[in-house]
Amino acid sequence: MRANLTFTSDIHGQYSDLLRLFEYGGLPPQANYLFLGDYVDRGKQSLETICLLLAGNHECASINRIYGFYDECKRRFNVRIWKVFTECFNCLPVAALIDEKILCMHGGLSPDLNSLDQIRNLKRPTDVPDTGLLCDLLWSDPSKEVPGWGMNDRGVSYTFGADKVSEFLQKHDLDLICRAHQ
Repeated sequence: MRANLTFTSDIHGQYSDLLRLFEYGGLPPQANYLFLGDYVDRGKQSLETICLLLAGNHECASINRIYGFYDECKRRFNVRIWKVFTECFNCLPVAALIDEKILCMHGGLSPDLNSLDQIRNLKRPTDVPDTGLLCDLLWSDPSKEVPGWGMNDRGVSYTFGADKVSEFLQKHDLDLICRAHQ
């Protein structure tokens, strides 16, 4: 991807906020956006939001079944529409590389990530596993307190310290990691 983007994430079904974002920043294709996931759950208009945007960690069945998207689909339409969205979510990309210098993802780094080719070679469609690279790209979090790799309070994936970010950027000749999930 090329630079000159507006990064955003964690819309969480707040359709009116999404529309305001487009009013403020301009509409595609005149304005370019990179959405880093969490389009659904928590808000009252997840269906409208995802229909407008169409990966974050809430775009997988095991999460959005708990946090509200499943219930919204079932209440407003039927379970079949939720299953169709789940199939779609399982095809979404999990990372983007901007101008070969900025790595973007919803979650963060993984102790399993040794090469950017590993991200390129992730097989989609697939369900998000409970552990491993795909899980970490969607769920890991930075930590100011813990250097290296630590346990994540979310109960899934890891935390990573500033030292791991610096090592990763230097090893892969990158300038920035852009993430969401907060």
